[in-house]
Amino acid sequence: MRHIATFCGQCNCGCPELFVDDAAAPEKRIVITDDFGQRIQMSVGQLSDLVDDIRKGVLDEVLVTAG
Repeated sequence: MRHIATFCGQCNCGCPELFVDDAAAPEKRIVITDDFGQRIQMSVGQLSDLVDDIRKGVLDEVLVTAG
């Protein structure tokens, strides 16, 4: 798996990370892990849709109410 990004990275607590698994089936190629040992697998297309929605502000309300 190729490491792409660590989200936080300012601590040593196992922050969420994004990987590309080139050996995985296309629908499971993107892997997001968290500090609880969970993993989400998705296609590049699904990640693209997620990023587009985030850019459009779809999650803004969640961040405001959770903060």
